[in-house]
Amino acid sequence: MEDYQNKLFPYAYNILGSADDAKDAIQEILIKYQDVKNQAVQNEMGYLVRSVINESINLKKKRQMGLSNALWLPEPIATDATDEQIDSSAIISYSMMVLLEKLSPKERAVFILKEAFGYSHQEIGLVLEMTLENSRKLLSRGRSRLRSLKKGVSIDHAKVPKAYLERYVDSIRSGDIKNLEQMLSEDIMVSADGGDEIQVVRELTRGLKAAVKLLLYVFKTYQQKNKIVVTEVNHQPALLYYQDGVLVNCQIFQIEDGKIVQIHAQLASNKLKALKSAINP
Repeated sequence: MEDYQNKLFPYAYNILGSADDAKDAIQEILIKYQDVKNQAVQNEMGYLVRSVINESINLKKKRQMGLSNALWLPEPIATDATDEQIDSSAIISYSMMVLLEKLSPKERAVFILKEAFGYSHQEIGLVLEMTLENSRKLLSRGRSRLRSLKKGVSIDHAKVPKAYLERYVDSIRSGDIKNLEQMLSEDIMVSADGGDEIQVVRELTRGLKAAVKLLLYVFKTYQQKNKIVVTEVNHQPALLYYQDGVLVNCQIFQIEDGKIVQIHAQLASNKLKALKSAINP
């Protein structure tokens, strides 16, 4: 069963944006499968994938209904240190995960099955119990919405040299405004999710001057004594901030043409659990 859990995890996580919810969805399906496994199931893995995807869609709908108006960011996964049994190549980029929150659960599922797993519309139709035409329409609508939200965000995994983020950290530590302004894009966006327990300084900040001011203030006020580790999260460069050995912040960077265009800061402790178990400071 553990092998099934590892294989099913990318499907559930990409839809739900939460490792805990993904594990819950998979566990629920595997329990139910015990009742039917002795029946005639011709394609066991296909049956489980289909069941987990539909369970994840239903769970996503319930979770969205219970969300407040506060900014919500996905739970990050350490793709350079994740369980070797999990196919981390199927985990989509963090920036794309953020954008996919703007789609309906079914649009998201169709997009993920097509783009991340290479399913045909016929296969998607079988999994989601819909016609080929409906699958095509949902994919087209999802792609159109994503293009309107942000051009340039890709599902692909582009590597960024570790030295780039080390230069960023040095600039923050020294308060080098000029160097920071050279590294950040003019229309940079900084977002922060503190969950229920942490009130962030600002959930969303746009523009170069405002972002530099915010980043320097946050570092000086809260992060000066933190240990900072450069890593990779959801195939994107990231910084982990440790306070007295405890992971308190994960910043994920989207970099295009040598400029930082997005920084997503995850501070909610319940969404840092997967990183805590995968990466040691």
